[in-house]
Amino acid sequence: MSEPPGAAVSLAPAPPGADTAAKPPAAQRVLPLRRPGRWIATAVVLVLVAQFVHGLVSNPFYQWDRFAYWFLRPTILDGLLITLEVTALSAVLGLLGGIVLALARLSKSPVLRAVSWTYVWALRSTPLIVVLILLYNFSALYKTLSVGVPFGPAFFSFDESKLATDMVVAVVGLSLNEAAYAAEVVRGGILSVDQGQHEAAAALGLPKGHQFRRIVFPQALRSITPNYVNQLIGLVKSTSLVFYVSLLDLFGSAQAMGSTYPGDIVPLLLVVTVWYLILTSLVSVVQFYVERYYARGATRALPPTPLQKLRTGLADLRARARREAAV
Repeated sequence: MSEPPGAAVSLAPAPPGADTAAKPPAAQRVLPLRRPGRWIATAVVLVLVAQFVHGLVSNPFYQWDRFAYWFLRPTILDGLLITLEVTALSAVLGLLGGIVLALARLSKSPVLRAVSWTYVWALRSTPLIVVLILLYNFSALYKTLSVGVPFGPAFFSFDESKLATDMVVAVVGLSLNEAAYAAEVVRGGILSVDQGQHEAAAALGLPKGHQFRRIVFPQALRSITPNYVNQLIGLVKSTSLVFYVSLLDLFGSAQAMGSTYPGDIVPLLLVVTVWYLILTSLVSVVQFYVERYYARGATRALPPTPLQKLRTGLADLRARARREAAV
């Protein structure tokens, strides 16, 4: 069979090394970039942390035996329960008040906007301890409170001193202060919702209240949650001021015991510190899961939980160990 015209077939052997030149180079181990600065900084931080822990453990001034004695004493636990109660009530009432104030700030009524702005301005400008002391001495300013027509007859009146117990004064004072800050947090969250969401809800013909409850507010919570949790953590610590209105919370109980046992002031302060650390840590855990819940639909993948991070880290360590063993 003859070859077609113009076709040429070469039967000559390929030159030596021609096929080997086309092959990819042999695989080589990739060495990680050396970062001596990072290792030095890590070593310095570890040394400082070790010295700090050693100082805590070995310094007899901290009296860890007395710390263990006081940590679960009934008087401390009773104060802890009061702290939790005051925090829970103030957080709920403060958030509700903040929502009302934020809606008033966003209202088209100039009177509501002015009153809301004035309230936020006044309460944020006044120290919390001053608010609590004024409320504690409120009966000296107004012995009786009445409800009726201004400059006219009163429908009914009551003795303020009988209602203003220490717990009521603490909760009202913290709630009033918390509402002023929560109002700005809620207002910022509502303003962060895209304007198109408002227009889409209005285009569906939904009532204003339904638009806010079902469409606007759930999206605003993604921005409100981290900011308000910061306020909540501050509220947990602010409860220590109710000691000045004669309410023995966690800090007040420790102060009372410190007056009776002056040699145990430091371990009592450490007990209070550890309990506040536990409370704020629990709030942070709740914050993580609330943020994760409201991140649904806003991110492609939900942020991993601490347990998932731990599993991923262990899997990475095992894979790295296998690679090192193979080399």
